[in-house]
Amino acid sequence: MSEKKKESVLAGFKAFLMRGNVVDLAVAVVIGAAFTNIVNSVVKGIIGPVVGAVGTKSLDGYKSCLKAPCAIGPDGQPTGVEILWGSVLNATLTFVITAAVVYFLMVLPMAKYLARQEERRKAREGVQEIVEITELEVLKEIRDTLVAQRVGGGGGGGGVGGQAGSRDGS
Repeated sequence: MSEKKKESVLAGFKAFLMRGNVVDLAVAVVIGAAFTNIVNSVVKGIIGPVVGAVGTKSLDGYKSCLKAPCAIGPDGQPTGVEILWGSVLNATLTFVITAAVVYFLMVLPMAKYLARQEERRKAREGVQEIVEITELEVLKEIRDTLVAQRVGGGGGGGGVGGQAGSRDGS
């Protein structure tokens, strides 16, 4: 591989890595992996025992025999065909419980926080708009006063009105 081609490949790889979406994705994966431990701890330490108090703690043992005889043979291998619906149900419940924990402990509070931030931002913009309107009203009053002074007699004794009159050539 020539030196020039090697540099262009390395430059292209560096550009790929430095794009924002690649870095954002890497950060999301790392944070997601760390957050997985928190969610698993909540499910295993709090939700699991509550579910176990109501029903059984492990659903993995539930199965149905599709083709008899369903037993363990003398060689230690299962015979027959079993449907392990308990493990499917356990995985489904784990998913639903994990999704609920993520939603109620992370998504919902974050959505409320962002809504409050948006309200504060809009309130600040509203105050800024009111201030701008008030300044606009003051400027309109000054303009109307200057126009009235010019029309009413050429301004009274110098100041702003007198300067405006001298610009018109009067």
